[in-house]
Amino acid sequence: MNSQRVVILTGVAGFIGFHLARFLLARGDRVIGIDNVNDYYDVTLKEARLAQLRRSKAFTFYQRDLADIAAISTALKPHQDVTHIVHLAAQAGVRHSLAAPARYVASNVQGHVTMLECARVMPGLQNFVYASSSSVYGLNTDLPFRETDAVNRPSSVYAATKRADELISEAYAHLYGFPQTGLRFFTVYGPWGRPDMAYYRFAQAILSGTPVQLYEAEGLARDFTFIDDIISGVVAAMDHPGEPGAARIFNLGGDQPTPIRDMVALLAECLGKPAHISLSPLPKTDVLSTWASLDHVSEVLGWRPKTSLKDGLGIFATWFEEYHESDGAFRKTQ
Repeated sequence: MNSQRVVILTGVAGFIGFHLARFLLARGDRVIGIDNVNDYYDVTLKEARLAQLRRSKAFTFYQRDLADIAAISTALKPHQDVTHIVHLAAQAGVRHSLAAPARYVASNVQGHVTMLECARVMPGLQNFVYASSSSVYGLNTDLPFRETDAVNRPSSVYAATKRADELISEAYAHLYGFPQTGLRFFTVYGPWGRPDMAYYRFAQAILSGTPVQLYEAEGLARDFTFIDDIISGVVAAMDHPGEPGAARIFNLGGDQPTPIRDMVALLAECLGKPAHISLSPLPKTDVLSTWASLDHVSEVLGWRPKTSLKDGLGIFATWFEEYHESDGAFRKTQ
């Protein structure tokens, strides 16, 4: 009997998806990757990630839109030996959801339903793991955020779509019985990250000598989580499914909220250049502070983060300078 894991991984050209695919391939799993490779941010970065994954013969890639359930079903029909689904694909970006709410509903809600529909007819499926977000905690102010907290006050359309995914998964777990695990990610950072994320934009500003745009809000802080820690959490959830019909939710965070100004200072130190701060009002889509309680995930999965913010930012800074030196983006600053 073949014990090899066969994993469908959506969002494989994305930040977390790329790192997870690389880990799974290295440990001997087969990965069937799906991504629409949209232009929300630099497609060149997505193609560079995919180029690395394509070096493995155990990697299969389909460029498809998850909102098109017929196209996804057709692509996956030959893969009846799938053991795991990790659904990470989503239209990212909290603030952008103000400008394009329909795009978020199509990608995040319809895309989630598409994968659940595929999952429920896969005969050997052992586990369905999907990405939720710390954004579901919305306007909650009682810190740290716990999985048992009420999450009915979203501050953005993006957050509302991720909470909708959790509720739809609850229904599918009840109706069809396959175990599901939703992971609420808290501000993931690291090499090969997303250029729309604040820490990435801060690095660009620091190296180019332009102002770092911060929000003038007392107590503004985030629970930053290094990418390697996120990957170990996703893998722990994959390899330890819940009972049939279970719909679990876990926080994956750094368990140490850091003031944004302190993070910028650390990043500037890692990059060896000063940060020039410019202040602007806090957008209505943004929450003041995040902090993940890890009691539940630690008890059930034995997971805790291992990487300090200083160490993680140092790893990111080294990659960032190397990547952008290679494409010439910051040569003018040297």
